[in-house]
Amino acid sequence: MSRILVAYFSASGVTAERAKELAAAADADLYEIRPAEPYSAADIKWTNPLARCNREWLRKAMPPLADHDAPVADHDVIFLAFPIWYYTAPLIVNGFLKAYDFAGKTVVCFATSGGSDMKKVEKSLAPCVPGADLKLGQMLNGGVNAAAVEALLATL
Repeated sequence: MSRILVAYFSASGVTAERAKELAAAADADLYEIRPAEPYSAADIKWTNPLARCNREWLRKAMPPLADHDAPVADHDVIFLAFPIWYYTAPLIVNGFLKAYDFAGKTVVCFATSGGSDMKKVEKSLAPCVPGADLKLGQMLNGGVNAAAVEALLATL
């Protein structure tokens, strides 16, 4: 078992592919964060004006997790990969972080996005991981830079 876990949420499959590349580059274990009820195509379509203001969509924005089996306790470093939605992580990521104890662990965020950056990620996720060392990794839009991952691992 690796001391590193790549936990990821992917609604469309793009982040899943990058997370698998990240796990391979870091020689890490892999865990998929899944909602109990999957998002629909309409839910994740950012151009859908109803999705942005619909109360039902907002309720589904932080859905219950499909399981609570992530092996977080067995790992020292968690690479957390997710798409950027409205300039931050999807709320299911907050729910995942709140479901486990990350105290004393290093959590490194990685993201995919069609155009947004990670500027608001740290502020929105830090309250969900008290006692953890939360760091921003890299955007994974063009794939995983294995050399950058190795350099990051050397600093942890």
